[in-house]
Amino acid sequence: VQLQESGGGLVHTGGSLRLSCAASGFTFERYTMNWVRQAPRKGLEWISTINPGGTFTSYADSVKGRFTISRDNDKNTLHLQMNNLKPEDTAVYYCTKPGEIPGGQGTQVTVSS
Repeated sequence: VQLQESGGGLVHTGGSLRLSCAASGFTFERYTMNWVRQAPRKGLEWISTINPGGTFTSYADSVKGRFTISRDNDKNTLHLQMNNLKPEDTAVYYCTKPGEIPGGQGTQVTVSS
């Protein structure tokens, strides 16, 4: 199983980023997928979940209305569109299968005030 996150960067408050997660080594279209993040000196925080068909999504209150999770099962790719970013969104972002801890390096998102 391999999950490779990309798309992070440095943006100003109010900016946008689109994260991607390339999945391989398992049947991606059969799995619910999550985005989680870890801010400096803090634990892992669940951000969002999407079901295998992409028809059901859920979000943490901290990102609801600003972030959108999506997936492309033909390309084995998970996305997270992040709009109206805030400094408190600064973290390393990971994609994961439910119940598993992040195994990749994640992608750093830094939001300057």
